[in-house]
Amino acid sequence: MRTLTNFLIITFILSFSFVSAQLGETCVQNLSIFVESAKVKNYDAAYDPWISVRYECPKASLAIYNYGERILKNRIKKSEGAARQQEVKDLMKLYDQWIQNFPIKKGKSAVGSILASKAQTMITYKIGTPKEVYDTFDKAFTEDIASFTNPRGLYNYFKTMYDLYKSRASGVTPEKLFNKYEEVSEKFELEGTKLSMKLDVILKKEADGNRMSNKDLKDKKKFDTNSKAIGIFLSNLDAIISKESSCENLIPLYQRNFEQNKGDAVWLNRAASRMKTKECSDDPLFVTIVEALHALAPSANSAYYLGILNDKRGDNNEALRYYEESISLETDPYKKAKTLYKIALEFKARGRKSTARNYANKALKYQPSLGKAHLMIASLYASSANDCGNTQFEKRAVYWLAAKVARKAGKVEASLKKNAEKAAQSYEGRAPTKTDIFTEGNAGTSIKFNCWIRASVTVPNL
Repeated sequence: MRTLTNFLIITFILSFSFVSAQLGETCVQNLSIFVESAKVKNYDAAYDPWISVRYECPKASLAIYNYGERILKNRIKKSEGAARQQEVKDLMKLYDQWIQNFPIKKGKSAVGSILASKAQTMITYKIGTPKEVYDTFDKAFTEDIASFTNPRGLYNYFKTMYDLYKSRASGVTPEKLFNKYEEVSEKFELEGTKLSMKLDVILKKEADGNRMSNKDLKDKKKFDTNSKAIGIFLSNLDAIISKESSCENLIPLYQRNFEQNKGDAVWLNRAASRMKTKECSDDPLFVTIVEALHALAPSANSAYYLGILNDKRGDNNEALRYYEESISLETDPYKKAKTLYKIALEFKARGRKSTARNYANKALKYQPSLGKAHLMIASLYASSANDCGNTQFEKRAVYWLAAKVARKAGKVEASLKKNAEKAAQSYEGRAPTKTDIFTEGNAGTSIKFNCWIRASVTVPNL
C-alpha cells in the first residue's frame, strides 16, 4: 500500500511539473487560486484569476468551464440591467468555448450535455426566440444524444417543440410532434433503465443482508433523486401529449400515414403503442397496424399487442400464447420486466388477480426496483378484502397486507414514495382499528388468507 501511495505522489508531482512547464507559472498559479476560491463558493474572489486562465490558457483544465458556469451565474444573480445582460452574453460564450476546448469528458463526448445546458440557460434568462432555443436542444439531441441526459432538459426540449406546434410554427406538424414525443420518451426510458440497473445492484446487496457501505448509501440516494426527477418530468411530458393524442386525433392521422409507413417497424410500433395507451385499441386500425408489425418484424411488443387483440376477442388461450411469446422474444431483462408488468396489467383489468400477481412478481425478479409492480399487487389485495377471510375482522385485515406491499414500492422506487405512502395510509384507514383489535383480543397473532392470496399478516400490537 505504501509503495502504491508513493507512486501516486510521484506521479502527481511529475504531472504538476509537466503542466507547469506547458502552461507557465502564471497560468498554474491563477488556476490554483480560482479553483480553491470556487470550491468554497467564493466566486467573487475566483473571478479575476479565472478570467486570466480562461483567455490565456483555455485548455488548461475542465475546471475553467465547470466552475466558470457557476461563477458567471453568480454574477448574473448579483447584477441588473445592461450589466446583467452582458454577464448572460458571456455565459453563452462560455458554452461555445467549452465545446471548443473540452468537448470530451472521461473519454466520451460531452457536447450534448453542454448544448443542453446552453439551451436551458436560454430559457432561464429569456435569450433568443423559441425556435432558436429548440434548435439548440435539437442539436444536442441529434448530434450527441448519449450525453444529453438531464431530465429537465429533455422535458424542455419537447416542451419547446410543443409550444412551436401550438403557435402554428412552420413545419411543426402533428406527425413530427408525435414522433418527437416518442423519441424523447424512449430516451427517458433508457435513462431510467440505466438508473434501475445501478439501483438493483444495491437493492440485491441489501436484500441479501450484506452491510451497506457509505458509498452504497450515497449512491442509492443519488439514484433515487435522479429516478424521481425522471418520473416527474416524464409524467409532465405525458400530460402535454395527452392533450393532443386523443383517439379522434390519432386514428385519422395514422390512417393517413399507414400506407407510406407500413414497411417501417419503428413507425408501426410507435403507432400501436400510442393507440394502446390512449385506449384506441378497439378500432380496426389497431388490428391492421399490429398484424403488419408482427408480419414485418416479430418482436416482444408485436406479440404483446396480438395478445391484447385475442384477449378482446375472448380467446384466452391464444392471448396467453402470444403473451408468453412476447416474453420469450425479449432478451433484455429490463424490457422483459416491463413486458411482464404490462401483461400483469392486462390480467388485472380482466379480473384474473392471481395470474396478474404472478406476472408482476416475475417482473420484479428481472427488475427489483420496479415499484409500480408492488403497487399493483397491493391494489389486487385491497380489492379482495370482501373475498378473503372468515370474519369481518379477517376480511378487513387484508388491508394491512395491502399497506405493507404498497410501502415496498416507495422503498425500491423513490419516484413512487409519496404515492406509495398515500396508498398505504388509505389501506390502513380501512383496516381494523385499535378498538377492534382490543375487542378481538388478537394483537400479535397471525391471520392466514386461504383465498387466492395465500399469504398471512400479523395483527399489530396495541
